Parts: sequence; structure tokens; C-alpha cells
Amino acid sequence: MRILTIRLLDALQAIAVTLWVGALWTSGLLVAPLLFRMLEDRTLAGTIAGSLFGTTTLIGIACSVAILIVWFFRQRGRTSHHSSLAWLVVAMLTIALVGQYGIQPVLASLREQAYPQPVMESVFADSFARWHMVAGILYLAQSLLGAGLVISLRYSGIVPAKG
Repeated sequence: MRILTIRLLDALQAIAVTLWVGALWTSGLLVAPLLFRMLEDRTLAGTIAGSLFGTTTLIGIACSVAILIVWFFRQRGRTSHHSSLAWLVVAMLTIALVGQYGIQPVLASLREQAYPQPVMESVFADSFARWHMVAGILYLAQSLLGAGLVISLRYSGIVPAKG
């Protein structure tokens, strides 16, 4: 029974990592750029992308909780802790929270202050561009940490090698 429980928890952790990192990569590297390429209205594209990133953050919060619960469960009774997985999750979660609840409100405020003009045609354009660049750099860092998380999960022995 214990082996079955461990295997189920490992599967949950692998699914959570896949969902979170897949959502990050799909949202930021595929869908958002496609929105700005396909839609003529950049404000609409930005609104949709912002909503998508907000949803991705919620996915990240839920998945990080699941990943950490499984990690803590697996560490019980062990004297040696393989903590890179946990630190990657905490770093990714921190970046997600800073982006969503620190930077996004600033961007929203700049959009509101610029209204009825599009923010990039207003006096707030430079400030918006700088904050947007910071958000983009953090998102890229989170995506790269996600690659590290996938690799860490693979080499932690949780996801067995084929062959």
C-alpha cells in the first residue's frame, strides 16, 4: 500500500510540474506573442495576455503547493534532503507572486492613468515599457527555472529513465 501511495504522489508531482511549466511556456512563449502578432488592437492583445498570465499564476500557485506537499512527504525520515527541487519551486512561486501582485498592479495603474489614451501613446509610455520589461525578464527567469525544475524532477529519481 505504501509503494502505491508513493507512486501516486510521484505521479501527482510530475503532473503538477508538467502543468505548471507547460502553462508557463505555452502562455509566454507561444500564445502571448501570437496574440500580439494576430490582433491589430494591441490593447486587446495585452488585456487577453494579462488575463492568461493571471491564470498561469493561479495554476502555478496550485501546482507549487502540490509539488511541495509531495516533496515534504517524501523527505520524512530522511537525513539527506535533495532540496534543489524545493528551492526551484519556491523561487518560481516567488517570481510568480511578485509579477502578479507586485508588478501587474503597477502596469494596471499606468494603464488607468493613461485612459482614455492607450498607455503606449501617453506620457506613461516610458514607465510602462520599463515595468513591462522587468515583468518580461522575471517571466523569462521563471520559465528557465521551470526547465531546471523539469530536469531536477527527472534526475531526482522520481521520474524513472527509460531503457
